[in-house]
Amino acid sequence: MSDPKLVAQAYLETWNGTPSQRASALSAWRPDAVYTDPLMSGKGHEALQTMMDSAMARFPGHRFALDGEPDGHGHFVRFSWTLRNGAEVSVARGSDVIRLDESGRIAEVIGFLDGVAA
Repeated sequence: MSDPKLVAQAYLETWNGTPSQRASALSAWRPDAVYTDPLMSGKGHEALQTMMDSAMARFPGHRFALDGEPDGHGHFVRFSWTLRNGAEVSVARGSDVIRLDESGRIAEVIGFLDGVAA
């Protein structure tokens, strides 16, 4: 998968899925994939699943959505996102950079928080 929009959408759907959907989606990531942002980090499918499950449990009814158009360069995809509640009110926004391996699997994610609602 090399289309930046498809990569970003699949990545956000990993976060938005149920825990069992998330486990299935993570199987397409490298087994040693790494995630790092200012609040949390994890390495490997089990740690990433635990991290994502815990984060999303703190925001029931919230979903991540693309904000703007993703772009890509080589093995990298960059995009912005918003975290919205059920009323579509943004509660946080950020930008992520994904590094893909030679097979197009997610190898690394670096996340940045661009803003959090008061």
